[in-house]
Amino acid sequence: MRTGSEPTTARSALRARFWLSVWGLAWAMFGVAVFVLVGRPGWAVACGALWLVIAVDFAVIVRHLRQGPHYQPGRDVPPYRPPD
Repeated sequence: MRTGSEPTTARSALRARFWLSVWGLAWAMFGVAVFVLVGRPGWAVACGALWLVIAVDFAVIVRHLRQGPHYQPGRDVPPYRPPD
């Protein structure tokens, strides 16, 4: 809900999430490879599932970054009234 007290220069943390996802993808791939080589299939599957979750999050982040900025109401738009 918009209260009117939001900063006018607020920025999203998408770039930070992007780099954290890259870091997570790298570690998940490393974990899958190591656990397959060591012969721990359960841990390899767990790292693979984590890899899948991170890859989906990565795709969502890239999609949001490519969409660009969205409309934000200016200072002349009054804040919404809170629901009663």
